[in-house]
Amino acid sequence: MWGAIRRAACPRLSQLGVRQLSLRTIARPVLTAPSLRSSSRLQSLLVASRSTRSSSSTFVKRNATSTPEARVLPILAPRSVGMWLMMSSTLVFAIVVVGGVTRLTESGLSITEWRPITGVLPPLSEAEWEAEFDKYKQTPEFKKLKSGATLSDFKFIFFMEWSHRLLGRLLGVAFVGPLVYFGIRRKISRAQFAQLFGLGTLIGAQGALGWYMVQSGLDEALMEEPGAVPRVSQYRLAAHLGMALALYAGMFSTGLGIIKDWKFSRGGKWSGSEAVKKFTRVLEKPRVKMFKRQAWALTGLVLLTALSGAFVAGLDAGLVYNEFPLMGGRLMPPADELLSPSYAKSADKSDLWWRNIFENPTTVQFDHRVLATTTYISTLLLWASSCRPALRAVLPPLTRTAMTAAFAMANVQVLLGISTLLYLVPVPLAAAHQAGSVMLLSAMLHVLVTLRKPGHAARLWRQMLARAKQGSTAATGTKQGI
Repeated sequence: MWGAIRRAACPRLSQLGVRQLSLRTIARPVLTAPSLRSSSRLQSLLVASRSTRSSSSTFVKRNATSTPEARVLPILAPRSVGMWLMMSSTLVFAIVVVGGVTRLTESGLSITEWRPITGVLPPLSEAEWEAEFDKYKQTPEFKKLKSGATLSDFKFIFFMEWSHRLLGRLLGVAFVGPLVYFGIRRKISRAQFAQLFGLGTLIGAQGALGWYMVQSGLDEALMEEPGAVPRVSQYRLAAHLGMALALYAGMFSTGLGIIKDWKFSRGGKWSGSEAVKKFTRVLEKPRVKMFKRQAWALTGLVLLTALSGAFVAGLDAGLVYNEFPLMGGRLMPPADELLSPSYAKSADKSDLWWRNIFENPTTVQFDHRVLATTTYISTLLLWASSCRPALRAVLPPLTRTAMTAAFAMANVQVLLGISTLLYLVPVPLAAAHQAGSVMLLSAMLHVLVTLRKPGHAARLWRQMLARAKQGSTAATGTKQGI
């Protein structure tokens, strides 16, 4: 009988070396109160019961890897890992917005060298500023477009590009340092470390891709090509933005999932549902499966629309047809303007279609309008379907809330896009429009996270916590019976 009491207090007693217990032993509750004949045993029992009252929170709080019981459990990433990833994704968000402002203010070609380490510091003396300005004077952009720029003008565009690069360096340090720490301390599993290491590698690749993009605007061949405008390649700009959005999506969704798993392991709800088994059965329903597939497709459409916006920015396509919903008094421009033969470079005109789609400003803007309208209508339809009684009855509560937030963000984004077009692309509105695309992507990622099952580690830790609480309740009842 004394052994039963020790089993009830096993989380703390195991740390004291009283006995090493298995998970099956932990789950065994105390059913009867012993008849104590020794005052020393009574004192031990009271100590054990007090320790069990705090054992349940101790298990998860420490992610207890020091006890024999915890060693059989998979590693559950603590909430701090999720918060770190969310802060990293916020940094990526800031980089995307600052990068958009850099493009809008035509500042991206002001720094003509890529110095990942020494470039952290800007010019500190007048002589250093003059040297940097002289380098910029050799660029096609200065010779063709900004030959009248003063040193004061140069300082402004230099600091815009320098701030963008500095944020990129800060992201690298803020991500890699904690990743190494969490890996050494075994706060994350090997699979999670590999996944996050991949994101860290992507950060480095993003920096290299950014410089590759800038080089396209510094090419001296732009001076020889008639009618060429010195600016970065829209293809490389779209690749640069696409990689940034991939980084953001990876950090945001992983961090949000870790935080939700951590809360669930401590007994919290999952997507607003109390019963996990019921939630799992809900995900198997055909209507919910269809809704999830549609949510994935809509997320991809949001991403595609954002990438088409990079082509609009790269070609300054927002400065043509500044009206909505018509284009020159028509729903679409003339066919010979959308598919202009002047953009084809091959003798047989076989590249007519794809070059107009990616290089003709009129076609690029029209495509972005079509994609944006399709995205908005799709978001409206998916939100409306989530409000139907049949689907609303089975969707998790948090999914319905997340879908409403996504539709609200879609409305804001449409208004920002139309305003940016009508007012000839002012920097504040255009930057807000680019930020809105990332926020709409975030809203859809949240919808997808609410439709996933709790992680395997979170489910096991939740079971351990429940068993510890049962043991604590049993020990408390035994003490009161005494």
